[in-house]
Amino acid sequence: MMRTLRISAAAMMIAMTNPNPATAQVSKEFVGTWTLVSAITEKEGVKSDIFGGQAKGMLVFDATGHYMITLIAGDLPKFASNNRAMGTGDENKAVIGGSLAHFGTYVVNDVEKSFTFQVERVTFPNWEGAELRRSFVITADMLTYTDPRASAGGFATVVWKRVK
Repeated sequence: MMRTLRISAAAMMIAMTNPNPATAQVSKEFVGTWTLVSAITEKEGVKSDIFGGQAKGMLVFDATGHYMITLIAGDLPKFASNNRAMGTGDENKAVIGGSLAHFGTYVVNDVEKSFTFQVERVTFPNWEGAELRRSFVITADMLTYTDPRASAGGFATVVWKRVK
């Protein structure tokens, strides 16, 4: 009985650490850490950099199909109270409008050149549990994907550079 449990546990560990064979080829291109280059939103014919020119962001895809993403504007206000639970309405509004973070799992569709964020938790609660499909292009060390329904409205194009 004990030997059977050890074999089953080992098989489970192997299965959890190997990506789905159907997505392995493209997933290898995704795996790693990426830094934000730009996040441009087009809304009613007007393009804007929603997080601003000094924004920072990181996107991490791991080989087991998990991801985490954080985008933060460069001009967020410091809280006068020096306590994040005591921000004013204006301070809180600026931080919520100037940041987005979520994590969960991802699936790549090589044929359609798309991937889907399967969101577990997110700072924009409307996306909790959502499946967010993104069309993408990877060229050298750059990943560009589009979001047809950006969280602040409009159509977004997000560009990332692979960290070496």
